[in-house]
Amino acid sequence: MDLRFPPLYDSLGVTYGAPRREDPRLAAQIHAALGDARSVVNVGAGTGSCEPRDRTVVAVEPSGVMIAARPTGAAPVIQSGAEALPFPDGVFDAATALWTIHHWTDVRRGLGELRRVARRVVVLTASLRMNDLWMTAEYFPAMAAQRTRAETQPEAIAEALGGTTRIVPLLVPRDCIDWFGEALWGRPELYLDAAVRANMSAFRLIDPAAVDAGIARLRRDLETGGWDARHGHLRSLARLDTGHRIVVSDVAG
Repeated sequence: MDLRFPPLYDSLGVTYGAPRREDPRLAAQIHAALGDARSVVNVGAGTGSCEPRDRTVVAVEPSGVMIAARPTGAAPVIQSGAEALPFPDGVFDAATALWTIHHWTDVRRGLGELRRVARRVVVLTASLRMNDLWMTAEYFPAMAAQRTRAETQPEAIAEALGGTTRIVPLLVPRDCIDWFGEALWGRPELYLDAAVRANMSAFRLIDPAAVDAGIARLRRDLETGGWDARHGHLRSLARLDTGHRIVVSDVAG
């Protein structure tokens, strides 16, 4: 397995900091999906956002830079890719893969590895509903291509994992403190800050010229009131279905 696989995250890891903090409300939704699992492997763990602290956790992360950015006291980490996990069969109660599978080289193989090492699998992924959000639909349409891989869709993940499955929305609060790509759905001004965008893979995966063009349109619409005329109601919502889905799968029987 080529541990150099995610060069994007080698660069993102250098700047990860205040814009990417665990939001306890998101973590609570993810932890609830773990049920009574006591041992958890977190694959594609990054800096450890939403890793439970009341259970035994082992993290797996291919990027050495991201590993170095993990905070003091984070779960122990093994440098490896998702497609070849260095664990025996069935050794964990649960496996998680959060905000990561769209970067995997072989999604089905990675999902098969999660299924092999754990009786419950919890995957956080993007559904096509995300493409209807104002950010993609009106300003950064190139981001839609990141979500077109059929194997990363919630239904395809559930089918690949097998067993007993359910798919539930991850609801994102308007004042979310983890500033991932869609987290600022009700605070559009923050997207104008290049330092904020630097920690969002959705921006790093599209042509910089497309980013510049979208930011110019967004700035103009904020200055003229066009954005608020169309989407100002979002500023008063407490939380929103941004298209993120939690797929939970238990082994059959």
